[in-house]
Amino acid sequence: MSILTRKLELEALTRTGDGLGGYDGDWMPLGVHWGAIQAGRGRLETGDGHARTRASYRITIRAVPPTSPSRPIAGQRFREGTRVYLIRAVADAPDARHLLCYVDEEAAS
Repeated sequence: MSILTRKLELEALTRTGDGLGGYDGDWMPLGVHWGAIQAGRGRLETGDGHARTRASYRITIRAVPPTSPSRPIAGQRFREGTRVYLIRAVADAPDARHLLCYVDEEAAS
């Protein structure tokens, strides 16, 4: 298993009514995890007159009980400084001591 040396803030999107029938969203911190990041594939996406790169990673963190609010789930994100990793899926590692988080990082090109 990799050494968990990267400080990652777990965040969840909270939505509140804007008073006009829509929503305002903001990212709320849920906790800090130490993790290891393994690079995956990358690709260039175009659309709406914009191009962006999307890179996939696997982040390994220590296991967190399923009932804990700091356990990552799909739709949340990790923040590491200015870098943001959107969580696509979370699975228990075979050793049962870690979680494997499959994430995408987007950057404008």
